Amino acid sequence: MSRIGKMPVQIPQGVTVLMASQVLSVEGPGGKLSQTIHPDVEIRVENNLGIVTRRNELKKTRAMHGLYRKLFDNMVVGVTKGYQKALLINGVGYRAEIQGNNLVLSLGFSNPVEYPIPEGIKIACESQSKVIVSGINKERVGQVAAEIRSIRPPEPYKGKGIKYETETIRRKVGKTGVK
Repeated sequence: MSRIGKMPVQIPQGVTVLMASQVLSVEGPGGKLSQTIHPDVEIRVENNLGIVTRRNELKKTRAMHGLYRKLFDNMVVGVTKGYQKALLINGVGYRAEIQGNNLVLSLGFSNPVEYPIPEGIKIACESQSKVIVSGINKERVGQVAAEIRSIRPPEPYKGKGIKYETETIRRKVGKTGVK
């Protein structure tokens, strides 16, 4: 039995879970999320607990058991607390700011880079060197943060670029110049 899949999902007060024709819908104070569920996986709600079970013991079904339990849990956490990722910008003259519905990044290129903010995602600049991406969908928040980071990934010699707040960059030693 899947160690992750057999754990029940706690459903807090104010969160509504609906399962209709293989579509799981979770609605809460943060918003509404929906996910299509594979027919071999079944989700039931009993006493404010979401229970995920599988209908057979095939290898593919066993793999999906834990996956759909975690997706269900991520949806519940997303509509209650939400998710966020922080990005740090390091480099002389590198900065970020919000202009209208765009994130404008000055990263040492000849022109500033404009990143359009997707629907359902909030981007805030705490300072010129710290960008916070937040939203209710964990997958979308991570994808947007990865796209912003990919504009100028950190380089190993001086550490310039955009990195996650929790990321550590392994630095390399440059040339010595002595032969």
